[in-house]
Amino acid sequence: MSNALSRMMSQRDWILADGATGTNLFNMGLEAGDAPEFWNETHPERITKLYKMAVDAGSDLFLTNSFGGNASRLKLHGAQHRARELSRMSAEIGREVADKAGRDVVVAGSVGPTGEIMAPMGTLTHEIAVEMFHEQAEGLKEGGADVLWLETISAPEEYKAAAEAFRLADMPWCGTMSFDTAGRTMMGMTSSDMADMVETLDYKPLAFGANCGVGSSDLLRTVLGFVAQGTERPVIAKGNAGIPKFVDGHIHYDGTPELMAEYACLARDSGATIIGGCCGTMPEHLSKMREALETRPKGPRPTLDQITETLGAFSSAIDGTGDDAPAPRRTRRRGG
Repeated sequence: MSNALSRMMSQRDWILADGATGTNLFNMGLEAGDAPEFWNETHPERITKLYKMAVDAGSDLFLTNSFGGNASRLKLHGAQHRARELSRMSAEIGREVADKAGRDVVVAGSVGPTGEIMAPMGTLTHEIAVEMFHEQAEGLKEGGADVLWLETISAPEEYKAAAEAFRLADMPWCGTMSFDTAGRTMMGMTSSDMADMVETLDYKPLAFGANCGVGSSDLLRTVLGFVAQGTERPVIAKGNAGIPKFVDGHIHYDGTPELMAEYACLARDSGATIIGGCCGTMPEHLSKMREALETRPKGPRPTLDQITETLGAFSSAIDGTGDDAPAPRRTRRRGG
């Protein structure tokens, strides 16, 4: 079992993760509705480029092109039997890029949600979810991933099933949830709920946190919620590059590289150890984030007002924990 991420975290105050997968692949020609995981086989050079763009921009860690690589998601494309194979391919390409980087770079095997609702509300049982996550984990392990990376999860039951699967695979892991509904996940989890849940798991993650969601302001409010619980476990912040807008027939994220540099430093000051971007985050954003983290000294923990003054208003007046924030204020975004 590789301990590359544990070693890196023991030596560093912060680690820069990568940016968007989907946004970058759409720019390379991926069509809406297509399964990106097929490109691991049909266009490996484009997946190599995706990983290299993050590494060349300064990322210490990048996620593999396997987010939708579980049997449930691949079933939509008639490829449920290829979950292990396609995940292995994504990690093999990543391993090659990381080994050629000339510095320590962590390959994180991306594992996304199944897309199904778990019992008793839905039909997906715990046992089947564990089986699906385990299959994908074994593929990523075979391909050379250093760590498994669960992301964009909404249901605690799914998070717990993945943890059990990763234990079966004997792989270290990290896991993030997406808080996109007034500070809660789609299934109602708050930041404090998650911080508590993580510590109850039999097989705990190396780090936990939040990704995607609404905007970077909301995500940092969630990070502050984790820290307020007194967690000593490293926290992950992987926020979107601003707010999505429909421009000329395409989704465009309005967060500039300069704004994401501000976000990166605020994430570090809020208590995050692993800092990256999610939707809309391009190499130019990552470069500015790296430069800011390297050159700006660590500051005090920001207040909610300082976050909104710098990054823009929260999408909701509450964060779901009962410690309600002031109503969103219309403030001009620096660099936006």
